[in-house]
Amino acid sequence: MIRRVVTVGGPPGGGKTTAGRRVAAALGLTYRSSGELFRAEGERRGLDVEAFNRYAEAHPEVDVELDRTMQALARPGVLLDGRLQGALCRRNGTPVYDVVVTATVEERARRVAGRDRQPLPEARRRIEEREASERRRYRRQYGIDLAAETPDLTVDSTDLPPDAVAERILHYLRSRDGATAG
Repeated sequence: MIRRVVTVGGPPGGGKTTAGRRVAAALGLTYRSSGELFRAEGERRGLDVEAFNRYAEAHPEVDVELDRTMQALARPGVLLDGRLQGALCRRNGTPVYDVVVTATVEERARRVAGRDRQPLPEARRRIEEREASERRRYRRQYGIDLAAETPDLTVDSTDLPPDAVAERILHYLRSRDGATAG
């Protein structure tokens, strides 16, 4: 078993959720997603992701509660999928393997456009607005600038199939001292 919490973060469309699910399944880890919690809360309020991002900017308690919920799950045997979770684990003194999965903005926009069935320029605009909103909220709430954070591993998924991204993460986790993974 992995002796630390595993976090997988990265920008929208980077591939973090696909990679996180595959890694969790391969290692028998419990998978939890802050994005799923965020979207579910937005839907409960009748808001899509963009509208709920705007709402969260004006209502800091949204992020605080979501992050409190996610951090309460941070323990060995759990993989947390979320852009901010690795940085929060470190600040909370939780032993963590912090992985970031990213891709070029062009590739991320292409993926989001296909997934959400929207024109490419619209997908890119939505990604950029979402990232700007999150940057403002993370700085305001926690003083965190994710661009200045140093993860344990970064995987650029631009030219990699999902299985190769997951394999790179699995190799990293299995190679860490004391980490024995399935």
